Amino acid sequence: MKFPKLAGTIILGFAAISLFANCNSDGKSSNGTGKNASDTTKKKADSTANVMKPVDPKLYDSLVKKLANGDTTGKWPVKNQPVPLAGAILPFKRIVVYYGNLHSKKMGALGEYAPKEMWQRLNAEIKRWEKADPSTPVQAGLHYIAAVASGTPGKDKKYINRMGNKQIDSVLKIAQMQPNTIVFLDLQVALSTIKAELPHIEKYLQMPNVHLGIDPEFSMKDGSLPGKKIGTYDAADINYVTGYLADMVKKYNLPPKVFVLHRFTKKMVTNSANIKLRPEVQVVIHMDGWGEPELKKGTYRHFVYGEPVQFTGFKLFYKNDLKKEPKRLMTPEELLKLTPKPIYIQYQ
Repeated sequence: MKFPKLAGTIILGFAAISLFANCNSDGKSSNGTGKNASDTTKKKADSTANVMKPVDPKLYDSLVKKLANGDTTGKWPVKNQPVPLAGAILPFKRIVVYYGNLHSKKMGALGEYAPKEMWQRLNAEIKRWEKADPSTPVQAGLHYIAAVASGTPGKDKKYINRMGNKQIDSVLKIAQMQPNTIVFLDLQVALSTIKAELPHIEKYLQMPNVHLGIDPEFSMKDGSLPGKKIGTYDAADINYVTGYLADMVKKYNLPPKVFVLHRFTKKMVTNSANIKLRPEVQVVIHMDGWGEPELKKGTYRHFVYGEPVQFTGFKLFYKNDLKKEPKRLMTPEELLKLTPKPIYIQYQ
């Protein structure tokens, strides 16, 4: 089986780069006044209080063992992982998200459909997961590409198109259409670096319901243009990110951040055994390749199961997964048979 075939993962945004020319405005969202503003503040405080429940170590251990799905190799569950801080989502809930960008229908379901229809479709997927695994509640989420690898260099010559605050604020408003929804902001750094890009979204990461995704595919350390080859992150980069998130969690008294790291080849993540786990951050290695079910399962086995970090995720492509026989998406029931069971599910 030739796993590089799976590198056909959508080269996000290149067909729609022209749509992003004016996406970098730093619009400031205005707050309401009077009673409405007070109510909003109170709701945010109540929401944070509701999720900040101390974690029972015995329950945590039993659930991560359950996710290991009977693995007898000693790889899963991951040994010596820290018990997360109060308010942790994983493994108590399975996160199910729609992925994309509001400016392109080609980049995922989040931008393909108007908000009401998008929610109808995502809720239908959530119901399928609830039926397939009634013992694990589902946490709804939106996974937004906040920095898009670009086909043009831009003013800073970094081949990156950063979404402005107005665009990110729009995603947060869409998330509010369904209570308790979480939001992921995803970064494709191109010729920039993760250290340089995190500050652009720091004010959003200070929010208890906002989490992070990074995509090695578009981290072009050797100066190659994004889309010409597959990029990479090393454990050192990943440890920088988890340290950055951990400091933020401690400074602002936040629940642990969920940190999603995309992967579908070996070189996308190097020295994974050196990734440091922290109680403030929950790391998800997310199988991001597209193809027929057997190819996807093989990629998951080699690059996710084979190099354990903490939690695992799995992406389903509504269009690209149908290109070859049997031309269908994998079902929740099929994914629950994987070792380990993915606890983060992304639909594009």
